[in-house]
Amino acid sequence: MISLEQLTVLTTKTLKDALVIIDQNGMGTCFVVDNNQILVGILTDGDIRRALLNNVSINDSVLSVTKNTFFALPIETDNHTILKHITNEIKIIPLIDKNGILIDYASIQKIRHIAVASPFLSGNELAYVTDCINTNWISSQGKYVRDFEELFVKYHNGRKSLAVSNGTVALHLALEALNIGTGDEVLVPDLTFAASVNAIVYTGATPVLVDVDPITWNIDVAQAAKLITKKTIAILPVHLYGLPCDMESIQKLASAHNLFIVEDCAEALGSFIDGQPVGTFGDVATFSFYGNKTITTGEGGMIVFKDSAVAERAAMLRDHGMQKTRRYWHQEIGYNYRLTNLQAAIGVAQFERLDDFVSAKIKTAHFYNDLFSSTGYFEIPVINKKIINSYWLYTCMVRVDAPFTRDELIDFLGQKGVETRPVFFPMHIMPPYTGFTKVPLPVSASLSERGMSFPSSVSLTDLELTHIRDMVKSFMTKFK
Repeated sequence: MISLEQLTVLTTKTLKDALVIIDQNGMGTCFVVDNNQILVGILTDGDIRRALLNNVSINDSVLSVTKNTFFALPIETDNHTILKHITNEIKIIPLIDKNGILIDYASIQKIRHIAVASPFLSGNELAYVTDCINTNWISSQGKYVRDFEELFVKYHNGRKSLAVSNGTVALHLALEALNIGTGDEVLVPDLTFAASVNAIVYTGATPVLVDVDPITWNIDVAQAAKLITKKTIAILPVHLYGLPCDMESIQKLASAHNLFIVEDCAEALGSFIDGQPVGTFGDVATFSFYGNKTITTGEGGMIVFKDSAVAERAAMLRDHGMQKTRRYWHQEIGYNYRLTNLQAAIGVAQFERLDDFVSAKIKTAHFYNDLFSSTGYFEIPVINKKIINSYWLYTCMVRVDAPFTRDELIDFLGQKGVETRPVFFPMHIMPPYTGFTKVPLPVSASLSERGMSFPSSVSLTDLELTHIRDMVKSFMTKFK
């Protein structure tokens, strides 16, 4: 990537100096700045060539030719506006601060960064947080914590809900509330974020890594069945990237072997199976509200319970193991896993627009599905009329027979200002988890090498999506 310094020439320099810079940067232009880095004009190789034909000396000052009327944008300009102004005539745009100082530049190769996921905080977030501050309710006591929990109760068919400080502790607390611990085994997919496995380890139980289905990328129920032993006490399915697991088969397996079902819904708020929200198929379910999730509280989590007695035990453990009816009497060793009222206030505001957020993600997914299906080089997320995929991060797989690798596409798009991410590493290849494998796990390994996630923020503009599409197509042209 060309640096700003490689595009800049001082007003004290000559046209020859400017030509050297233009020749080195290969952009056909340079920015002329004074000693305070204030942008005073733009100079192109064409400008210099025409000036030389008019008998201007190569050793004359750059100011003798510099155009003092030029187009620039404020440094805080968003991608949408920048992309709108980049044309065949304007291929590079200086970005300046309020004092006219040159801070950066934008081009089709270097637009402002399109992130994989970013929060969208344009609702009542500020008003509700301000209310917390004005009323002094900023810690884990306050109405927004209760309101946030109640929103989850209503959304999840009346199941008790408990707000916690993040998605990882939600998993840990859910397992602890079910009395899962040392000597127990828990089936968990090999292709997942580490928190799914770490939480099992925290309890003293043993994770048993299960391969995933090559089509859905979720836990392979048939493979899970083969790994059940007398020690198996639970199965922990993960609705990966928002796509619901085969919960009907998982429920049948759990019923046949008397297993708990702990749904990891960290990536799947807003996903449904036959009109039923994920998180209501198991004994407990957990959610995450990290900054990149569909709704966020910065950090935060929620647990949804089938059994009210389990919910009560989890609430006690969340608050240091203290009895509700006897203050400062600790019945068990517990934890401080509480969510603050400030965080919950953001969560309430975010939840108010959950349906809109999910709709936006589904619309974006349809755009990507059309794009990647047309190339023949990708495997898109499975489409099933019985499910609603909330598409936390739009993720697809580069086909094994594609003439390029996943990493080549990631590198290319990164150079064009488009952030993408590889899917998770399979758990079994990383040092802390090698002891949790009983059988080969070839599918998760293959998917991990080929999968990538694309920008999925709910605030993505049509112009940004068009840019992403154009960059993908540009990459593809070399393989036709």
